[in-house]
Amino acid sequence: MPLPDTMFCAQQIHIPPELPDILKQFTKAAIRTQPADVLQWSAGYFSALSRGEPLPMKDRLEMPVATQKTDTGLTQGLLKVLHKQCSHKEYVELADLEQKWKNLCLPVEKFRALLQLDPCEKKIEWMKFLALGCSSLGGSLNSAMKNLCQILTADPEGGPARIPFKTFSYVYRYLAGLDADLPRVDTESYLDTLKENIESRKNGMIGLADFFLAKRKI
Repeated sequence: MPLPDTMFCAQQIHIPPELPDILKQFTKAAIRTQPADVLQWSAGYFSALSRGEPLPMKDRLEMPVATQKTDTGLTQGLLKVLHKQCSHKEYVELADLEQKWKNLCLPVEKFRALLQLDPCEKKIEWMKFLALGCSSLGGSLNSAMKNLCQILTADPEGGPARIPFKTFSYVYRYLAGLDADLPRVDTESYLDTLKENIESRKNGMIGLADFFLAKRKI
């Protein structure tokens, strides 16, 4: 025998006072991030929220990037999200990193293809994975370093995008070392030249203007 429908009045329904703000922040995050799979992303969002971890959300709405070699869905904005979630550790577990990647609705095939560039077993140094991600956005080695600077900088958007030269040189050497056609002596010569050019500032920082010259449209 079916149970009778239960009737509730407004006084019987308790709405947690924090719920409206949680839903408001969630909605704003979804609009900024524009996930391809809202359910997958939502699961990652609320899982991170419940654990007090950085949320899988972009700082701002990001226009599609047209410079990628293939349409993988990976963007500078999504790499920045991953950096916020993973940079507190020097090394990250591949299983955890893959789950965060999935929560951003990125194809697992792309994740595994990146790892094939520098195979590892259970962990990877976070800065190296970030470097691989920047490189996968397309363009030259300097383009990869441009993306890295814009992700790591503490400067406001549109600023010089400065990062420590120590970090810059570490990542540059790493990416250059993956290219068998790039002699090590050329890498060191290039970095020495950059270091000489910025030493006068005595702050150990390098910005986009020090190495990246955007092509001008004629």
